Amino acid sequence: MRRVAILGSTGSVGKNTLGVIESLGDGFEVFALSTYSDVNSLARQIRQFRPKRACVVNEAAFRKLKKEKGPFSCRICVEEEGLLSIVEDKDVDLVVLAITGSAGLLPLLAAIKKKKIIILANKEALVMAGDLIIEEAKRTKAKILPVDSEQSAIWQCLEGQDKLNLKQIYLTCSGGPFHHLPFEELKQVTRKQVLCHPRWNMGRKITVDSATLMNKGFEIMETMSLFGLSFSQIEVIIHPEAIIHSMVEFIDGVVIALLSRADMRIPIQYALTWPQRRKTYAGGVDFFKLKKLTFEKPDLGRFPCLRLAINVAKERGSLPCVLNAANEVAVDAFLRQRIDFLKIPKIIQRVLGRHKKIGKPSLEDVLACNAWARAEAERCLL
Repeated sequence: MRRVAILGSTGSVGKNTLGVIESLGDGFEVFALSTYSDVNSLARQIRQFRPKRACVVNEAAFRKLKKEKGPFSCRICVEEEGLLSIVEDKDVDLVVLAITGSAGLLPLLAAIKKKKIIILANKEALVMAGDLIIEEAKRTKAKILPVDSEQSAIWQCLEGQDKLNLKQIYLTCSGGPFHHLPFEELKQVTRKQVLCHPRWNMGRKITVDSATLMNKGFEIMETMSLFGLSFSQIEVIIHPEAIIHSMVEFIDGVVIALLSRADMRIPIQYALTWPQRRKTYAGGVDFFKLKKLTFEKPDLGRFPCLRLAINVAKERGSLPCVLNAANEVAVDAFLRQRIDFLKIPKIIQRVLGRHKKIGKPSLEDVLACNAWARAEAERCLL
C-alpha cells in the first residue's frame, strides 16, 4: 500500500490523479491533499477520500474552509509551511506534485531531500532550477517520475536503452489553437479563444502557455534536466493530432515513438503503477479512425515565446528562472484582461533584457532572481 500526498489536488492533474487512484481500486491510500484556495473542491475530496492530512495554502481560504465547510476528521494545515510539513511527513511514500508554477520549487526540493518517490507534473521548478534539483536527486537517490505526456513518452521510449546510442529527441506539440492563424490576427484573440485548447483539458495557466508555445519551450529545458541532454539533441515538432507524444531517434536510424490518446490519465497511471502496467479505462488508439498524422516546423515568428525560450535554453544559468517568473506575471495579467495576447512575449523580452545572467546560480540566487523578475514584470505592466 503506497500512501500518496497530492499537492494541487483541486487542479486538473490532481483531480485526474484521484480518478486514476479510484479506478485502480487497490494499492494506494490518499494520505494528504492540498489546494491553494479552492476549498469547495477540497472539502468534497476530503469527504470522499478521507485523507489523514490536508493543506490550504491561502490563509483567507483556510479560514473559510474551517468556518463554512467543517468539521473534518483530518488534520488541516495552512500556508507553505503546512505544505512542506506534508511533504516531509514520514508516512508519505509518494508525492504527486501538481502545483502550478514556481510555487512547486520548494516542495519539490523538500520531497527530494526526504527521498520520496515524486510524480512530477510541475515543469516550472525544473525550468527555474533544473541543475540544482537533479544534483540533489542524485545525491539522495530520490526518484522523479514525469507526468507530462511528452516527458512520460520520452521516459518510456528510453527505458532499457543505452543513452549513448541516443541521437535525437523529437518533442511533439499540438501547436495550440492558433498555429495556423496569421500573426496580425493574434492581437485580437480573446481570453475565451486562448483557453479553448483543441486537444487537452488543462488548467488556465498551462493552457495559455500552450497557446503561446511557451509550454514547449519549458519542456525543452525540462527534457534537458530530466534526461541529461544538450539543447542540440532536442527538436520541437508540431503534431496537431496529438497522438504521438514524443519520439526518440537512435544512432542506427531507428525511431521509437509513443502513441496514445490525448488523456492525462494515461501518463498519470503509468507513473503511479511503474514499473508495472495496469489496465486503464481511458481507452486506446483506434488506428482505423486515424485519417492522418501530420508534422510541421514551429513558426518562431508567429510564436515569439518559443523563440525566447529556445534562446534561454541555449544559455541557461539564471535566465530560465527569469523567463519563468516574467511569463507567470504576464500570463496572469492576460488572464485578468490587463494586457492583450501579444503583450505576453513583449513583457518577457523586456525583463530578460534587463537581467544580468548568473552562470551557476545557487538556490538563494534562484529565489532572488525569481522575486526580481516578478517585480520587474509588474513594472512593465504599468
